[in-house]
Amino acid sequence: MVNKMYFKKYYNSPLGKIILASNGDALTGLWFDGRKYSPENPPDNICTEVPVFRQTEKWLDIYFGGVCPDFMPPLYFADTKFRESVWNILFSIPYGKTMSYKEIAEKLGYKRMSAQAVGGAVGHNPISIIIPCHRVVGSNGKLTGYAGGLDKKMYLLKLEGADMKGLYL
Repeated sequence: MVNKMYFKKYYNSPLGKIILASNGDALTGLWFDGRKYSPENPPDNICTEVPVFRQTEKWLDIYFGGVCPDFMPPLYFADTKFRESVWNILFSIPYGKTMSYKEIAEKLGYKRMSAQAVGGAVGHNPISIIIPCHRVVGSNGKLTGYAGGLDKKMYLLKLEGADMKGLYL
């Protein structure tokens, strides 16, 4: 078995430094530096010449310009089946819209799943912003649970033009 190299690069966003991670073929991580749940073993090979990093930077430049990008860099994430199913639902939340933890549990087919179980999966999303965990809110409209910080969550929702009426900290 060949060991695959993992790479990282820093991206300077309007919200601070973002770390990009790749297996050389796809984006495997995107998180704010210092966020609550960072990978246990982040890659340490700084490399700027990985093609997916150029694609991701272009995606982020468009996004932070206030426009929904019309393409997606190649992504790769692997975890428990439950977390992956939650992340796939996050991926389906439209730009500028929100969904509650309860709605995610219902989409998964669970009537009695706790918001904490869904919240745990949302909080461990390895590719934030692109897999939009910032679009998840409490059933009562509370802006809660963003590993990058609630100030960043509010900024991203406002950037997307989300209806902030009824949302609160």
